[in-house]
Amino acid sequence: MSEVREKASKAKAVVTELNRLSTEQKNASLRTMADALIASADAIITANVEDLDRGREQGTPESMLDRLALNKERITGIAEGLRQIAELPDPVGEVLETFTRPNGLHIEKSRVPIGLIGIIYEARPNVTVDAAGLCLKTGNAVLLRGGSSALSSNRKIVEVLHQALATTAMPADALQLVEDADRASVDEMLKLNGLLDVIIPRGGASLIRTVVANATVPVIETGAGICHTYVDESADEAMATDIAINAKAQRPSVCNSMETLLLHANYAEKHLPTLAERFREASVLLKGCETVRRLVPTAAQATEQDYATEYNDYILNIRVVENLDEALQHIAHYGTKHSECIVTRDAAHAERFMQEVDAAAVYHNASTRFTDGFEFGYGAEIGISTQKLHARGPMGLPALTSSKYRITGNGQIRQ
Repeated sequence: MSEVREKASKAKAVVTELNRLSTEQKNASLRTMADALIASADAIITANVEDLDRGREQGTPESMLDRLALNKERITGIAEGLRQIAELPDPVGEVLETFTRPNGLHIEKSRVPIGLIGIIYEARPNVTVDAAGLCLKTGNAVLLRGGSSALSSNRKIVEVLHQALATTAMPADALQLVEDADRASVDEMLKLNGLLDVIIPRGGASLIRTVVANATVPVIETGAGICHTYVDESADEAMATDIAINAKAQRPSVCNSMETLLLHANYAEKHLPTLAERFREASVLLKGCETVRRLVPTAAQATEQDYATEYNDYILNIRVVENLDEALQHIAHYGTKHSECIVTRDAAHAERFMQEVDAAAVYHNASTRFTDGFEFGYGAEIGISTQKLHARGPMGLPALTSSKYRITGNGQIRQ
């Protein structure tokens, strides 16, 4: 039996045991896991250094190494995410609706765990903990397959979490990590029908396309983020500048960072040179249309491919548009339905933007960087769903449940 199937089978075998746990038992397990991460921070960092050194030897860009890097502050934050999950209401068992039919049947619809969830992700070891915490809180077992670039970190993290779970009511086998770095292990996961109930990919556009195109197991599509900010003619300059700089430069390696800035033509004529200087100070390389290059001669020419690229880096496209209609058309053509923003003082323009833009998160006068489970109060997230079935946007605890109908009768038979 392959490693993938063996570990999936182990996780599947304890799903029923997971379902028997009380909310208090699950929360206690999460807190024990958080304590163990803090206590083992030095060992986790040592393992993480192995990944970072290997990444530098392979020429991995610094922006991607930032996504991989762990330190005590980040580990503390990851552990805090687990504690926040423990404090959140448990959705399992929540009654969604209840009614009685004319024939006397009493019908109740409630939330239940999905079962065994597969997570395929890239170079972000924090996802290992986030996914484990969210899945276990909702009574789901989880099969993790992280990127090879984070293998040492993920292996040590799961080792620490397993040791912690062994002291709790939670079965340690509910958390499994596929250590096989060969691409074949991903291909096998995608076809584990009968074991995996759903697969959630977290990573770049290429990973997500591969999973969606090849999986026979149901998929929840997440992650790819070509996000835009449109600065309208009436926008407050100071606000627009702060939002644009934050959306691009605060942490460019994540999926909710801005990749293209759209500027109303009149706004651009007045404010783009000053804004471009702020981006230069933030070490952001600018690419732009002809109008941008006239106003900012140092900007490179933006191509059609650039507008369709998720950089995850200190690179930004800027395009000048004539009006809101042109901005909406650009977003509809190039956006990935993740996060989009309008900066404006025009209430009618804001309402139209919020209504017409087809994205999981649409902002008025706020940075796209807030599309995040932690920021939404979910503690952590399994990913940002950019599709429309089952879940959309930051996926917290309720998104990791399905539903069950419980029907109570007193001898009814169908005529």
